[in-house]
Amino acid sequence: MRKGLILLLLATQTLSFGQQIFKKKQSLLGSPFEITVVAKDSIQGNLFSDLAIAEVKRIENLISDWIPSSQISKVNQNAGVSPIKVDKEVYDLVDRATKISKLTSGAFDISYASMDKIWKFDGSMTAMPTEEAIKKSVEKVGYQNIILNPKDTTIYLKNKGMKLGLGGIGQGYIADKIKVLLQEKGCDSGLVNVSGDINTWGKQPNGNPWTVGIVNPMNKNKVFATFPLDDSAVETSGSYEKYVTFNGKRYSHIIDPRTGYPATGIISVSVFAKQTELADALATGIFVMGVEVGLDLVNQLKGIGCIIVDDKGGIHVSNNIDIKKYQ
Repeated sequence: MRKGLILLLLATQTLSFGQQIFKKKQSLLGSPFEITVVAKDSIQGNLFSDLAIAEVKRIENLISDWIPSSQISKVNQNAGVSPIKVDKEVYDLVDRATKISKLTSGAFDISYASMDKIWKFDGSMTAMPTEEAIKKSVEKVGYQNIILNPKDTTIYLKNKGMKLGLGGIGQGYIADKIKVLLQEKGCDSGLVNVSGDINTWGKQPNGNPWTVGIVNPMNKNKVFATFPLDDSAVETSGSYEKYVTFNGKRYSHIIDPRTGYPATGIISVSVFAKQTELADALATGIFVMGVEVGLDLVNQLKGIGCIIVDDKGGIHVSNNIDIKKYQ
């Protein structure tokens, strides 16, 4: 699951009462990472930025399935063998992820990492996989087979070959954790962007809110809506750069973990919420669910907003977003 970069951060560098915007960019988690903080000087700005980067690395070493020594990797290595005790932080994240799986009827599923990688989006595919291969590719997927024991904080994957991958929720979780950490350390205003997972707090030095511009992937040169983020988060997922086309039908790189078929009909989803973690996971689920089912879910969730761009360039918004107000 990769994020679509259709968000433009609109920041003002105006100074006020000695406060200034400081930015640091780095490649972390195999993706672009940017931390923006308001601080009194470069020393404080660098301190806040370094704390944020250290927090990314701390959490990555707990939950990355690419790091063999991480707790999630240990869980994966013992699939079908034995439960693995993990930190409460890791346990709670997996527990919340399974709850979102239930909410989205399995459209979001952290056991998606168990899928056989039969779809290629690097230009090498010349024909669709067979129906049998597609069906077989998801045999080990199923959040229902993630066994959680709250008393011992253990995670057990019921079937051999099962794997957890927290890419669809972990980056959002990291953005939330950085926000909390920096607030605790005295950073009154900032913005964290973990590969399209954005969380904000406070105001810019000139008193304006942090702002994002939403771009239609069909026309990347034009911002069609500009949204202020008041102590809130937004996450954008897109498939407009990675897809294959067979028989005139466009198949995105985001795979439905229930069927093994790529999601169709949507090229980007932006979800607004208080927590980036929730926005992150919901964006994945909505992408798979499709425009109608996805919007129906969002419209039932308090405090969640959504903008969907379909594969024809059409824009769909949840009931609580008046798009004209932000154009």
